[in-house]
Amino acid sequence: MEQVKDEKQRVAGWSVMAAILLTGGKLLVGLLTGSLGILSEALHSGLDLVAAVITWFAVRISDKPPDKDHPYGHGKIENLSALIESLLLLITCGWIIYEATSRLISGQTHLEVTLWSYLVVGVSIIIDISRSRALMRVARKHNSQALEADALHFSTDIWSSAVVLLGLICADFGYYLADSVAALGVALIVIFVTVRLGRRAVDALLDKAPEGIQQKIEQILNANPQVIAFHDLRVRTAGADYFVDVTIHVDRSLGIGEAHGVSDRLEALIRSQVKRCVVQVHTEPDDT
Repeated sequence: MEQVKDEKQRVAGWSVMAAILLTGGKLLVGLLTGSLGILSEALHSGLDLVAAVITWFAVRISDKPPDKDHPYGHGKIENLSALIESLLLLITCGWIIYEATSRLISGQTHLEVTLWSYLVVGVSIIIDISRSRALMRVARKHNSQALEADALHFSTDIWSSAVVLLGLICADFGYYLADSVAALGVALIVIFVTVRLGRRAVDALLDKAPEGIQQKIEQILNANPQVIAFHDLRVRTAGADYFVDVTIHVDRSLGIGEAHGVSDRLEALIRSQVKRCVVQVHTEPDDT
C-alpha cells in the first residue's frame, strides 16, 4: 500500500510542477503579445495548477486507512476532488467565452505574434502529452479518479493548445479574428470534457453502481453452482476502492460451516477479479 501511495503522490507532485511551469510561461507570453488565445490558455493552466494541487492533497488523504469516523475509508475525497476540478473548469470557460465574444463584437482583435508565441504553445503541447500519459497510466493502474481527472485536464490542454496554435498561424497571415475564435474553441473543448468528468464524479458521490463491475459480479455468482439465487447486490465506490454487499441462497441442507465456506470462497473470487474490493457475502438457506 505504501508503494501505491508513493507512486500516486509522486506523479501528482510532478503534475503540480508542470502546471507551474506552463502557467508562468503562457501568462508571460500572453501579456507580451496580447493573444487572447494564449491568455485563455494561461488561465486554463492556472486553474489546472489549482486542480493539480487539489489532486496532490486528495491522493495523500484518500489512501489513509479506515478509522472510527470514516469506516469506509477516505476514498471519497478523490471523487470530491474531481468534482471541484470540474467546477473550476466551468469558471474558466465562462471567462474565455465572455472575453472572446467581447473582442469579436468590438473588433479589437489585433495581436502581435512572435516566435515566443509558437514556442510556449509547442512546449506546452509536449509537456501536456507527457503528463497526461503518466497520470493516466497511474490512474488506471490504481483506479484513481482524482489522477484520472488531472490526466483529463492535461489531455484537454493538448487539444486546446492545438486550437490556439492554429489561431496563431492564422493571425500570422493577418486573420486576427482567428485568435478569438480559437479561444472559443478552447472553451468548447473544455466544456465537453468538464461535463463528462463532473457527471462521473457526481455518480461516485451519489453511490451509483460503477459501470461493468456489477455485471461482472453477477456473472461470478451465476457461474457458481452452489449459489441457488442471490439478491440485494449493491456495489459502490469510494475513490479507488469498491464495496460489494450481496445475499446468496444456498442449499438448506448445508451446515453453518459449509455455508460459511461458500461465502468465503465467493468473497475471495470476487476480490481476485475486482482490484481493491471489500466484499461481504451474506448466506441464507434456500426455501424453494
